[in-house]
Amino acid sequence: MNEAILELKRQIIEVLNLEDISPEDIDENAPLFGGGLGLDSIDALELIVLMEKNYGIKLQDPAEGKAVFKSVAVMANYIEKNRTK
Repeated sequence: MNEAILELKRQIIEVLNLEDISPEDIDENAPLFGGGLGLDSIDALELIVLMEKNYGIKLQDPAEGKAVFKSVAVMANYIEKNRTK
């Protein structure tokens, strides 16, 4: 799982253009929204596109997205269980 988390952190940095952040700077258990990275709704859309494009996962329900995007660790776990690519 550590490699999956590291890869996901790299993808998040690239997709969201977080130029001043390295994968090591992101705590995989910290919240992505609010505290932690402090992402917003536009970032959520980018993460949805990332999951669909890179892993074949389509989130249909906004409540599901809120649960999936709780942290990098939760997101990586969800991807491992639901990926189609």
